[in-house]
Order: sequence, then C-alpha cells, then structure tokens
Amino acid sequence: MLSAKSAEVVEATLPVVGAAIGDITPRFYDRMFTAHPELLRDLFNRGNQANGTQRQALAGSIATFATALIAHPDQRPDAMLARIAHKHVSVGISNDQYRIVHEHLFAAIVDVLGEAVTPEVAAAWDEVYWLMANALIAIEDRLRAESAAGGDPADLWRPYTVIARYQETDNVTTFLVRPADGGPVPAFRPGQYVSVRTELADGARQIRQYSLSGGADGALRFSVKREDGGEVSTHLHRHLHTGDRIDLAPPLGDVALADGDGPVLLASAGIGNTPMTAMLDHLAATGSTCQVISVHGDRDQLSHAFRADLAQLTAKLPNATAHVFYERPLGEWPAERTGLVDLSTVDVPAGTTAYLCGPLPFMRAVREQLLAAGVPAADIHYEVFGPDLWLA
Repeated sequence: MLSAKSAEVVEATLPVVGAAIGDITPRFYDRMFTAHPELLRDLFNRGNQANGTQRQALAGSIATFATALIAHPDQRPDAMLARIAHKHVSVGISNDQYRIVHEHLFAAIVDVLGEAVTPEVAAAWDEVYWLMANALIAIEDRLRAESAAGGDPADLWRPYTVIARYQETDNVTTFLVRPADGGPVPAFRPGQYVSVRTELADGARQIRQYSLSGGADGALRFSVKREDGGEVSTHLHRHLHTGDRIDLAPPLGDVALADGDGPVLLASAGIGNTPMTAMLDHLAATGSTCQVISVHGDRDQLSHAFRADLAQLTAKLPNATAHVFYERPLGEWPAERTGLVDLSTVDVPAGTTAYLCGPLPFMRAVREQLLAAGVPAADIHYEVFGPDLWLA
C-alpha cells in the first residue's frame, strides 16, 4: 500500500489538505470543465454540480481514502471503492479519464495551497491518488467485463422502448421498458439501479440513476420522482411516453439483496422504497420463508408510492410484516403509525440483515436505532440516491 515515506508526509499534511479540500474541489471542477466542457454536458450530473453535492462527495472520498491508508496501511477500503466503481461504470467513465482528473486536481491543489505543496508533498499525495485510481480502475474493469455491456465503456448504452408508464403518485412515475432490439433484458440483483441517458432541449445528454422497482415479461421497471428543479426527472415525466425510446446502461449497484434465510429488515423513506419494492418482489417470487420486516416512512398516504405493492407483496410472504409511519396521516388509518420511523416499536430479531434507503438524515437515524437494537454495523447496508454524502 502506501510507502512509509509517503505515509509520514500524508499524515502530517492531511489536516492542511482536509481543511482546504472545500476550496480545492470547486477549483478542480472549474478547471476540468473549462478544459473539457463535454464532461459537464454529457457525463457529470449538472444538478449535483450546481448544488455542490458532487464536490462534497469527492472531498469526502479523497479524505476518507487517505485517512484509511494512514490508519490501516495494510488494508484497502474496498466497500467505499466498490460503491464509487459501480457509479463510475454506470455512467461510462473510462480509464483514461483518471489522467484528466489527476491533471486538474493537482493543479487545483497547487492553486489553493501554493508553496506548501513541496515536491515531497506532491509526490506523497500523487501516490495516494494513483493508489485510489488504480484500485478503482481494476474494480471497474472487472465490473465492465461482468456486465451486459462488456469491457468497453463505449458499448455501455442500449436503446429501450417504453411499453407502459404508470402514475404512482402526483410526482412519481413508473416506466416499464423493453430492449428495442428484441433481445433479452440483462439480469439484475434486487436493489440495483440502471442509468438512464436523456437528451435535453439544449442538446446535452444527461445521465441519472434510478433504482429498479422490479421486472416482468422481458422488461425492466424503474420509477422516477419528479424533483423540484430536476431537469432530467421533469423531462422524463413530461416527455417520455409509451412507444418512445430511451438509452439505458446495464443494471449496477453494490447494495443488493443477499442470499440467505436469516431475518431481513427493509427500511425506507419517500422514494427510497423503490429498491425495497424490488427486494420484496424477489422474495415473494422466489417463495422465501425468511422473516421479512418492512419499515417505511412518508409524509402521508397520497405521497406513499408503491403503497398497494407493499400490502400485496407482504401478504404473499408467509413470514412478513409491514410497519408504515406517516408524519401527517390523512383521515382515519388505524393500521398506520403517526410520526417519524421509530424502530423501538418494531421487534428486530437477532441475526437481522438490514437494508436502508432514503434521505441521509433518515438513514443515519435508522442506523443508530439498529445499532442500539443489536444489529452489527457490518449487517447494515445503505443506498444513497445521488452523491454519497455519508462519506463527506
């Protein structure tokens, strides 16, 4: 891993770099997008760039990787790397783009830190960067080779035809799509997502990931929540209809339902129940007899997408229960609970494996409740929609 000399330098300079990373990352992106505007137009999420979340995520991943190298020099933070690698492959990042990132990131570091970046400091952080980059490249090469796209990022995209669309709620629409070439749909694990590439009015081809909510009859099903100011989600809601075509990448994602017969807890809030619906669908379709506990939080009944699916799939499983919390329930719904999700009111059996998806404050709170209930941290898995700010 990191050489002894570089480890000493990185440990000494980590506080300085960490304190400046909030200035370094915007400078880096500004430099890179000026030199390569096509990356912002057709690869990076313009919304996440505008609101700063992608910059926070990059800062968090660099700091976390460097800290891990210092704290555990003989170990690699593979869980973090796997999550990043899945995202990279899903949007078509290629190996040669790591050199572009290196050029502009290190120029930004020098811009911000100036003379503090001595040749010795630059060499140490260069070693950190390429340890992380080469580890990601190796994981991404393997993921591409295993995926339906094969090994070339240029072959990532495949046209699909929309065969149906359903309005789940006022702002959630489900799309059922089938390969336009008539071929089979790629295999996926419940909990994974697909990347959707959309050409917008200004000619930009923006990419977003949407969790698969299931599949049927040679088709894939994904659901889109229309976000305020979301240019892609709004475009899909307004312009993607039955018979239209859309480009999809193969399913990816490091958080997926594991095989086994132990208890499973699925905790979600809002549109975070999309991957949980796919997991429940899989468990029901395979006749699972394991104990399944679904916990969902939402604003009210009308905003709860897949409400009927939750009831129907739970009824199909012989050992499943559902616990729904509404902040402001409408009318009289005696089977539901009022307020935020509270796992102290739910029996969490020993040996539970938990899957979380929803807003970050929700997942942090639920994780704390699960730890307090005795669930080991290694058995709590989470999926983030957008940049993973848990690291940041």
